[in-house]
Amino acid sequence: MYLFNTLKRRKEEFVPIDENNVRMYVCGPTVYDRAHLGNAKTPVVFDVLFRVLCNKYGKEHVTYVSNITDVDDKILNKHKETGKSIREITEQTYQWYVDDMAKLNVLAPNYRPRATEYINEMIELVELLLKEGHAYEAQGHVLFDVDSMPNYGFLSGRSMKEMIAGARIEVADYKKNPADFVLWKPSDADQPGWNSPWGYGRPGWHLECSAMSSKLLGNSFDIHGGGSDLIFPHHENECAQSLCAHPGEKFANYWVHGGMLMVDGVKMSKSLGNFYTIDQVLEKAPAEALRLLFLTTHYHQPFNFTFEGLEAAKQTLDKFYNALLRVKDVECDYSLADERIVNALEDDINTPLALSYVHELVNALNKAESNADKAKAKTTLLKSAELLGILWQDPEEWFKGSVGDEAQEIEKLILQRAEAKKNKDYALADKIRNDLKEKGIILEDSPQGTTWKKI
Repeated sequence: MYLFNTLKRRKEEFVPIDENNVRMYVCGPTVYDRAHLGNAKTPVVFDVLFRVLCNKYGKEHVTYVSNITDVDDKILNKHKETGKSIREITEQTYQWYVDDMAKLNVLAPNYRPRATEYINEMIELVELLLKEGHAYEAQGHVLFDVDSMPNYGFLSGRSMKEMIAGARIEVADYKKNPADFVLWKPSDADQPGWNSPWGYGRPGWHLECSAMSSKLLGNSFDIHGGGSDLIFPHHENECAQSLCAHPGEKFANYWVHGGMLMVDGVKMSKSLGNFYTIDQVLEKAPAEALRLLFLTTHYHQPFNFTFEGLEAAKQTLDKFYNALLRVKDVECDYSLADERIVNALEDDINTPLALSYVHELVNALNKAESNADKAKAKTTLLKSAELLGILWQDPEEWFKGSVGDEAQEIEKLILQRAEAKKNKDYALADKIRNDLKEKGIILEDSPQGTTWKKI
């Protein structure tokens, strides 16, 4: 198995520290608002990697952690903006996120820790950094001293000058170096905070992931993932904290980053009017179409979202589910996932190549004639698709789509049409069929009765 390792700037063979305990940490969302497209792409990518690891090493031998940041200045700003309590904001947006991930068929990680549950571990980590001489106190803050780490910047490969120029550095006269970052900061009485050796305050963002990953996965683990926008400063600063607090440990052996998300060829931005939340996109197409669209581009490359691409993904799934609909009554056999798809996904999560083989499997299923061939082809397709997290729905339900209360009315019209045909009133029967077709509902007659699907 191979992964592109940001740490080494190349694709490397993946060799876990312990094959019986493969460990992965992926940075999750800050829960202050509806999750957007970027918040969706990263979990989908690492969900595929999680599935591949489970397939290779066994589900019981893989531990996947993805955190929830529920203490952050963005949350505080939302509280001031809306007047809602911080708890109400974080609970509501957390549930929105979990619901969105379920719609996208993203498997729940083994652990989804919340930052507020690990404050003691964060305080302990700051104390370690102070003890080792890598942090200092200044005006109620505790800051990481970047000059105390000779190779600071090794993950991103940037010089100190580049890092300061390219980041949003908080200017403060109490910093020894402008690049020094906050480990702990003071809170006012109306702000979230905890008692600490440095007074009432709250942790810095970077500190949270270091503390949670260490607690749940150990001071050295296999994979740390996230979007490429997190390489600097977030992941760089995580490395600095964790390695300096635990000398001799490696923190993460493989750093895996997804490419930038764009919309219509430019960076997604509210100011450009091309900013979309997941729920907004799912008003236009099923969640599975969005998931498939993410997988059509290699995770390491920039991904360009368009609504035309989303519609094309929906049409592709129509083709896939049509093939499954034809064999809905065929029982699956005990076939395994297609070896070519397994190999493609184990080669740095090459989802575009894997999907090309899925198309071939669908064609093979359409050409299968005997029940034995259909059973084998159907099972191979479904087992392979499971690694990609697609084709999990019943094909009939897929084509009925999100018609909601229309379903009962459609079934009623189908009964009326059957009665009309029984009475040889073919004009009425044809009218019902044509009226439904104009509404995007296709009827399919068979000896077993009439079924329908939405196009």
